[in-house]
Formats: sequence, structure tokens, C-alpha cells
Amino acid sequence: MKLVTLLTSISVISLALLSGFFPLQSTESARSKSTKTKSVERSKEEWRKILSPEQYRILREAGTERPNGKVYLEFKKQGPGTYYCAGCDAELFSSKEKFDSRCGWPSFYDPSNAKNVKTSVDYHLGYARTEVLCSKCDGHLGHVFTGEGFDTPTDKRYCINGTVLKFIPLVQMDAKENKLKKGEK
Repeated sequence: MKLVTLLTSISVISLALLSGFFPLQSTESARSKSTKTKSVERSKEEWRKILSPEQYRILREAGTERPNGKVYLEFKKQGPGTYYCAGCDAELFSSKEKFDSRCGWPSFYDPSNAKNVKTSVDYHLGYARTEVLCSKCDGHLGHVFTGEGFDTPTDKRYCINGTVLKFIPLVQMDAKENKLKKGEK
């Protein structure tokens, strides 16, 4: 009977490993293999030219900004608008999904354009987290947490580094759309 239990356990573990239930690769190797939706590729030197040192550290090296910083205080004051990736201008979040989680970083309960946001398993201090990445440039944005009890439609908290977001107020977007309708540039 013990042999049957042992063989069953081995079969279940083998099946789980083969199906990818237990990730065997680091986040970095997972990133390099997730190139299906990636549309922006640049060398390290090119990224360094277009990003500030802090943006480079966060987007390209999976860094984190300090909580409750200047960028976060600005975020809290921003009104209606849309948030874009600082690396590639992909639309990521909007003020419609923004909420104050009091965590010290910009928080959203859902992306405004889901195809531009992807997730990956990230291991930190011995536990797995869900990393949030821009699907266009593969830049690190932050992490998403579920089940924290926030009164939002998804009960998710996309905890995003504000330094890697470009905010375009709704007023500016409306003016740009009106110019395009009139044929102006």
C-alpha cells in the first residue's frame, strides 16, 4: 500500500512539474521567454538614453521606489486622466480604476488596457509575489495583490511605481482628440 501511495505522489508531482504548476525558472528567464506580445526592444544603452536613472532602475532592473515619496504625493492630487508606461507609452491604467490604498504607492484595482499589462511570478525573500509588467516593453511596473479586502470591484491592488507612469490629464487628451477631428496636428 505504501508503494502505491508513493507512486501516486510521484505521478502527481511529475504531472504538476510538466504542466508548469510549479515554476522552475527565475523571473528573469521567464521574462526573456515571454516575447510574444513584446513590441518594444531596445539595448541597455538606448534605455538609459530615454529613461531617467530612477526609471531605468525600476523598469529595467525591477527596482522599487520609496513609499510616500514626491511622485506618490503628486499621484494623489491628480484628477481624471490616463497613465502610460514611461518606457514605451503603452496605456496602462486610468483614474477610473485608481483608489487610495494608503500603502504609499499608486494603487489601481484593474488596468485600463489589459492587453498592455501582464504578470509573472516574482520571488522575494523566499515567497512568491505576482509581478506586474508592461507587455509592450517588458518593463517592471510593480506588483498585484489579491484578497486584501479593499472595497473595489476586483478586490485587487495593483501597487505600481509612480516613477514609471506618465500621467496625461483628461483635459489634455480631449484637446488632442478635438485637434485630430479637425485635421490639425
